[in-house]
Amino acid sequence: PDILCLAKGITGGYLPLSATLVTEPIYDAFRAPYAQHRTFFHGHTYTGNALACAAALANLDLFEAPGFLEGLEAKVAALRTALATLPATHVAEVRQHGLMAAVVLAHEEPAAARTAHRVCLAAREEGAILRSLGDAIIFMPPLAMTCGQINGLVQAVGRALLGKASQTQCA
Repeated sequence: PDILCLAKGITGGYLPLSATLVTEPIYDAFRAPYAQHRTFFHGHTYTGNALACAAALANLDLFEAPGFLEGLEAKVAALRTALATLPATHVAEVRQHGLMAAVVLAHEEPAAARTAHRVCLAAREEGAILRSLGDAIIFMPPLAMTCGQINGLVQAVGRALLGKASQTQCA
């Protein structure tokens, strides 16, 4: 393509950062001395964040580390195995693609009870920070997580499902 806009994968989806890649002819159309006003004078919320850029560089370094990409399959399998251990009485569906997963909760409470949100709040007490989306708990572990850490993350959600979710009040 002549123009390619990309974002999430640069920082692993954890910080706002995007990039626009263009071919040389398109780049040249905007390249000129300042006085000619050909520069593409545009800024947006995902531009120039120093923390996001540092995270992006560290994330890109991971891809170049020997054996890193080959090791992702084990992490994907670890997530799949760990998710299968969640209490079946609380889980309606598990969807997974790579290291991204959604656990849809099985519950009889009305949507206003925000059950998945309450489970995420309870999981924080277990040291796991996750987010809910409707009735689902979203898992997006960083690529740098170990298989043991992935398992610990899911176990924390399992403990939250079994006991603390019903006791945590919605914010």
